[in-house]
Amino acid sequence: MLIKNKKFIFAVLLIGCVLAGYVLWLSLRPIGIVAVHQRNHYSDILVRDFPVTEKGRIHWWLKNRGMLTGKFDIPKPDENGFYSVIFWGFGEGYKETDGNDRLCFDDKKTEINCIDKNSLMMVVYSKNTGLYFRMSSGKYYLRDNGVMEKRRYE
Repeated sequence: MLIKNKKFIFAVLLIGCVLAGYVLWLSLRPIGIVAVHQRNHYSDILVRDFPVTEKGRIHWWLKNRGMLTGKFDIPKPDENGFYSVIFWGFGEGYKETDGNDRLCFDDKKTEINCIDKNSLMMVVYSKNTGLYFRMSSGKYYLRDNGVMEKRRYE
């Protein structure tokens, strides 16, 4: 009986270590920016290996927005300061249009200029709303005092 308990505990610990290693690997892999497409004050960024959690995505933006400005000139605010940046999962890469369900980019002058729609995060700033992050579970507003406020969709 004691031997069976030890084997069970060992198996549980082994599975726990494997899962912890996988989560650590997911959190440490580099984010790949595949392409940037811009229309006026709207920017679409195609990414691979974006953080899995909403908190991780927001943290990545706050940490890397200076790099995005320097390297890609993103965001591009209008005369009132408004901008929108959408991060899309690149998935299987560019594809031909299917007529309605894919997001196509006119600045890519080829027939293979669309991606499957997989919006990972939208970053929006306007004078009225301030900076907020639109995610699948709701909107996260970053207040002037640095406090993050979440509002769920109704």
